[in-house]
Amino acid sequence: MPRAASGYRFLLRTPGAAAFFLPASVGRVGIAMTGLGLVWLLHARTGSYGQAGLAAAGFALAEALAGPQLARLIDRFGQARVLPFCLLVHGAAIAGVLASTTPTAAIAAATCAGAAVPQLGALSGARWVHLLRAGRADELPAAFSLEALANATAFLLGPVLVAALGAAGDEAWASAIAAGLIIGGGAALAAQRRTAPRPVRERAERARGGRTLLRPAFILLALLNLAIGLYFGTMQVSVSSFATGHGVPGAAAPIIAAASLSGLLSGWAYGRRQHRAPVRRQLVVATAYLAGTALLLPLAPSVIWLGAAVAVTEVAVPPTLVLLNVLTEKAVHPAALTQAFTWNNSASAAGGALAASLAGHAADAWGASAALAQAPAAGLVLLILTLALLLGPREPEAEPTIE
Repeated sequence: MPRAASGYRFLLRTPGAAAFFLPASVGRVGIAMTGLGLVWLLHARTGSYGQAGLAAAGFALAEALAGPQLARLIDRFGQARVLPFCLLVHGAAIAGVLASTTPTAAIAAATCAGAAVPQLGALSGARWVHLLRAGRADELPAAFSLEALANATAFLLGPVLVAALGAAGDEAWASAIAAGLIIGGGAALAAQRRTAPRPVRERAERARGGRTLLRPAFILLALLNLAIGLYFGTMQVSVSSFATGHGVPGAAAPIIAAASLSGLLSGWAYGRRQHRAPVRRQLVVATAYLAGTALLLPLAPSVIWLGAAVAVTEVAVPPTLVLLNVLTEKAVHPAALTQAFTWNNSASAAGGALAASLAGHAADAWGASAALAQAPAAGLVLLILTLALLLGPREPEAEPTIE
């Protein structure tokens, strides 16, 4: 049986793999809690969703802008040297939020926390590439599937924990626990030096790595991540709007949970198989499926229909994310790999923020079905960009470093 098909257990038995993957997964639960935790905390203190939204927006914007710059430092100096500094600043900033006495101070501290939060998913992904590059590259899709499962689980558990603590009146504890998970998971990750990619300090290697990110193939991959973010942002707003508009606001949570479960099962199944088709063709199939099934969403006459349509559409999302990571690893130089993964995350976050805003305006002006119509539009953009990637000129893959 090929290694890639032998399951996640074999992958995690690789020496050092579980030691970095599990702490990074724990830390990601904290990251998934932080934005919503800030909303609960600031609203409880000020009574204003506007102030709460500014704190969450400041955190998210700073994370998107500063994350790639921190990743660049990590690629240059190594995870073990840069990560502790990030954790220290992030922890101090969250402490500042908890200790703040004015909304302005809390928003400023939340923004600092976002600027310093480590991108644990990108760091873990870079370690998988480093660990499997020599003779086991066929297992990278399974490793990235495992990463997608960890990410999906974190963003399923994190908001639930925040909501439970907030409903119990423990809003400050939600932010404190989130910071504790990030710091604890990040510190344990930093301590695992053997599996960390070696820092690339030589000027020539840094220059080659920097130029790699300006290649058309990577720019197209970043645009693909932005497009998948458009889908995410649309669903965040439009599902809640649809459920409220049909008089069952409580249905939004089960619909989102069904979508998350569908995505988890899809990602788990995808990573367990070895796929013989070329990666770019697999991506065309996945994005075509997403674009096609997303057409069902704006046609939904009821919440039951919408729940089923969302679950069916979500099947395409984890394989798409895995394939984008595989293509990113092939497209960029190892000296810039953490930066590349982080830029992809930032592009997805930017797409999500833009789509959420547009979906909110569409729902207010024309109703939830108009907001849901953005989902097939995002799927069509994904498919067009994927076809451009498939049909465009093939660039040589970034050559690995010899260690």
